[in-house]
Amino acid sequence: MADEQALDEVVRFTSDLIRIDTTNRGGGDCRERPAAEYAAEQLAGAGLEPMLLERTEGRANVVARIEGSDPSADALLVHGHLDVVPAQADDWSVHPFSGEVRDGVVWGRGAVDMKNMDAMILAVVRGWAREGIRPRRDVVVAFTADEEDSARDGAGFLADEHPELFEGCTEGISESGAFTFHDGSGRQIYPLAAGERGTGWLRLRARGRAGHGSKVNKENAVTRLAAAVTRIGAYEWPLRPTATVRAALAGLAEVYGLDADLSDVDGLLRKLGPAAKLVESTVRNSANPTMLDAGYKVNVIPGEAVAHVDGRFLPGAEDEFRATLDRLTGPDVDWEFVHREVALEAPVDAPTYARMREAIEEFAPEGHVVPYCMSGGTDAKQFSRLGITGYGFTPLELPEGYDYQAMFHGVDERVPVGALHFGVRVLDRFLRTA
Repeated sequence: MADEQALDEVVRFTSDLIRIDTTNRGGGDCRERPAAEYAAEQLAGAGLEPMLLERTEGRANVVARIEGSDPSADALLVHGHLDVVPAQADDWSVHPFSGEVRDGVVWGRGAVDMKNMDAMILAVVRGWAREGIRPRRDVVVAFTADEEDSARDGAGFLADEHPELFEGCTEGISESGAFTFHDGSGRQIYPLAAGERGTGWLRLRARGRAGHGSKVNKENAVTRLAAAVTRIGAYEWPLRPTATVRAALAGLAEVYGLDADLSDVDGLLRKLGPAAKLVESTVRNSANPTMLDAGYKVNVIPGEAVAHVDGRFLPGAEDEFRATLDRLTGPDVDWEFVHREVALEAPVDAPTYARMREAIEEFAPEGHVVPYCMSGGTDAKQFSRLGITGYGFTPLELPEGYDYQAMFHGVDERVPVGALHFGVRVLDRFLRTA
């Protein structure tokens, strides 16, 4: 059981890490090294020998290995990213990089995504050092850069250039799972992530004939692009429930005493009420237009127009995604991936999943643990290149009315102190026996 010092440290570490501004603005504009040095210092204080590794100066990653008691067991990767998305201070109730602890809540950018988990990992590891605890299997701890952009300076760099550091790792855990979801009727659901949709960020480019804005022009690049973007935005993607999504629907149907009729997924989602939010974004591929760029003067028809689309595809559905984009863009618009990562799926009948479930149920016996697929992606995509199966497991016991999903990249991001304490206890319980 995690000791009182671990409970104090997880709050302090969360606050300290938030105060280290690791804003990732994309395109290489970020500096994670101060946070990496902080994490390395805490790991060294636990008797470990952390390594700081950089592909680009200032974009540091930290890796350390904790030797397990069973040398025949496969190793487990526990990872969290150090970078955060931008925050506009004027929009916030408190400064986003203050790390302020107010009324039992830690405020700031990264409180949920995901310096809270970084702090939990550090608190658990240091607690083990005080108690002389060794986990059953080797645990490799990694704190990464650049997750909020391309991961080229973070998990991608580590997987490609330093695979030896993850030798023996067959499974990994990271963000976005094992949090309390309140359905408004008193039920507490703990979705445990066992899959991710693939990432397909796209650039669309329409070319046409440049000319005067007052003249007839049947080859207008803006018109061509706008038509393609409209078709993409209006397209209804077909249902493609994967094994993880089917397991999620079956688990939720059991919670609500419903027939898990997968021949009518949309009908089942309607019956699930608020809990449908856990599944509805992952039963289909998706493509959402997000950016437009065209022209330089109102009376000039440009020769080129560009749009960007956030695409996501399910495991096994990437070919369909590509073919559909070819059809929707049409002959006058080209498209390409500007960032692509694989879709993932992890078994929900594996012993590791069962141990994560048991750890949650020990500290939240009233909760209903169900598998789910993340609509977005994590560093687990990069580590999958090494054959590491990834799960989303950042345990948090959250009060009713706390909108966990809205905290990701949102204004006034914050995490309750009690949630951090729960997370340390559950993570400690799981990692000791995993």
